[in-house]
Amino acid sequence: MTAPVSAPAPATTAAEQFARRRQSPLQRVQHLLPAHPAISPLLVLVAAAVVFSLINPRFAAPNSLSLVLQQVAVIGALAVGQILVILTAGIDLSVGAITILAMMLSAKLAEGNGVPGFLAVLVGIAVGLVAGLLNGALVPDAGSILLDGEPVHFRRPQDAREAGIETVYQTLAVAPALDIAGNLYLGRERRRPGVLGSVLRMLDKKGMRADAAKALSDLGIGTLQNTAQPVETLSGGQRQAVAVARAAAFGSKVIILDEPTAALGVRESNQVLKMIGEVRARGLPVVLISHNMPHVFEVADRIHIQRLGCCAGVITPATHTMPEAVAIMTGATTLAETPGR
Repeated sequence: MTAPVSAPAPATTAAEQFARRRQSPLQRVQHLLPAHPAISPLLVLVAAAVVFSLINPRFAAPNSLSLVLQQVAVIGALAVGQILVILTAGIDLSVGAITILAMMLSAKLAEGNGVPGFLAVLVGIAVGLVAGLLNGALVPDAGSILLDGEPVHFRRPQDAREAGIETVYQTLAVAPALDIAGNLYLGRERRRPGVLGSVLRMLDKKGMRADAAKALSDLGIGTLQNTAQPVETLSGGQRQAVAVARAAAFGSKVIILDEPTAALGVRESNQVLKMIGEVRARGLPVVLISHNMPHVFEVADRIHIQRLGCCAGVITPATHTMPEAVAIMTGATTLAETPGR
């Protein structure tokens, strides 16, 4: 028996080392920073601290550093809560509330009850973990999910998004302080080409705004002309339009809409229903979760009725009327007793 001959690894390693030595310092930095994203902001912070210390020697005094650390701790804890909300794609907005709960509990124990700081922090973290476990994302332990006929397993919302499934939540999950383009590309930000993007990590705002305007135009949304406009200045219907446009721009398999018209007026609700029709006309499947029967019967091809966590029946607007659907949903009758037309 002959053993397989492997490629000469030392030669390859030597070639790589030679190529690395021929790189300029700027090229080395360009390769280093993308591989370690945390280095860039750290270098900026260190440079800022050095500059401030040179401008004002009192900046590095113990009292000043203590105040800076106190402010950074509060802002950092809030940022962690908001980042968790964004990473979960709005699936559970109470994640931020859990972070605040842990912070307030730790502060109360340390300040009002004389508990040592490290112990107060541990208690706060423990309470946050318990609340997070009780309120965490649900992962199915039975049944199966099929996508294009193939079984899939999603452990986190990002897995579903990578598979082409986009969701518009009832809480919208938009960032009010960002502009329209920033919300459409939230979590998918594009960087500028070359050194500006790889080293300085600058965003391609011009390109994102142009593509955001095209995505809105493709859905027939004519009320949003300026994609640089902050979302906090928009009406409820316009914010819903931004969320739907984001789902339509990146959803390639299915779009799920969770009560998209629950908090909207008549005019804004009609605008959202029109957008749903535009998305469906593009051949993209839409799952609409709603208790508003007129809206359901207006846009649905097939209606899946849920009752007490189970499927009470699947009907269509052509076979059943709205009162019959409500009766099946409330338990006044069953699908077998109301076979339809």
